[in-house]
Amino acid sequence: MRALLIGRFQPFHRGHLEVVRQIRADRPTASLVIGVGSAQESFTWENPFTAGERLEMIGRALGEAKVGETLLVPIMDISRHALWVDYLEALLPTFDRVYTNNPLTRLLFERSGYAVESPPLFDRARFEGARIREQLAEGGAWKEAVPSAVATYLEEIGAPARLQVLKQSGSRLGGGLP
Repeated sequence: MRALLIGRFQPFHRGHLEVVRQIRADRPTASLVIGVGSAQESFTWENPFTAGERLEMIGRALGEAKVGETLLVPIMDISRHALWVDYLEALLPTFDRVYTNNPLTRLLFERSGYAVESPPLFDRARFEGARIREQLAEGGAWKEAVPSAVATYLEEIGAPARLQVLKQSGSRLGGGLP
C-alpha cells in the first residue's frame, strides 16, 4: 500500500506538514510518495521556488518532524490532462490512494479508478501558500507559517528578497523578464 500526496508546495508550510502527519496517522503501514507538481516552473510569483529547492525544504521539514521515510518526486506538467494519470503511473512507484485538494487532480484520478481523499485544510487563514508568499515579499510574519527547518532554508536561499523582486517585476504570469 502506498499513498500519493500531490502539491506545488510553494512553499512547504505547516499546513502541508499536518497533512503528511494525518496521512501517516490514517495509514501507518502505507509508504508515502510526495509528488512536487509543476516542477518545471520557478522564479514566478505563483511558483517562486525551483523543484530542487522545494525538494530540499520538504526533506528538511520531514526530517525535522521525524515523520518517517517518504519518497519525494518532482513532477513536470505535461499539459495533456487526458494523459496525466498515465504519465504519473509511468513516473511513480505503484500507489493505491491519492491525496489532493485540487478539483481537477481529483477528477482525473477518480476517472482512472483511484481512491482520492481531500485532506483537511489546517488553519487555512494562516497556512496558505499565496499568503505566505505575500508575507515573504512584504516582510510579514511568514516564519510562523512554515516549519523551522523551512524558515532557515528560505533565509539561506534569500527567499524574501526573491519574492520582493518577483512581486515588483510583475512576474505573476511568468513575465517580467527581458
